Amino acid sequence: MSFFSEIFSNEILWVSIFACFFAQFLKIFSGDKGIDVSRIIVSGGMPSSHSSFVSCMSTMIGLKYGFSSDLFAIATVVSLIIMYDASGVRQAVGKQATILNQLIEDWQKKKEIKQEKLKELMGHTPKQVFFGALLGIIIGLIF
Repeated sequence: MSFFSEIFSNEILWVSIFACFFAQFLKIFSGDKGIDVSRIIVSGGMPSSHSSFVSCMSTMIGLKYGFSSDLFAIATVVSLIIMYDASGVRQAVGKQATILNQLIEDWQKKKEIKQEKLKELMGHTPKQVFFGALLGIIIGLIF
């Protein structure tokens, strides 16, 4: 079997990618403004596509190789690190962007400064990570 045919026949990879894109698609319907198609390309928001991606992968690895396998343990550790990063570090960066944008707006009231706004929606709340992970687990169990 060739390299490319092995990749294209890897069910765990493609179902995990599907879980990621499905979570990203659901973001269209989860914004404050109702349906917003532009949310399909942003990071952050409900549900976390990162969490959906890695939890689906871990679930499918557990189902295929056993939940006591070393491969499942590795996948789970990597998944937890990614979900922690999504809810912790990236969320903090988003909060910093909010503060910087507010400082720029306050400064602009006194003196005109042309400054592009920083992206504020960088990370996820723990709730967004949880529901992204839950979505990934469900998709992993279905396929």
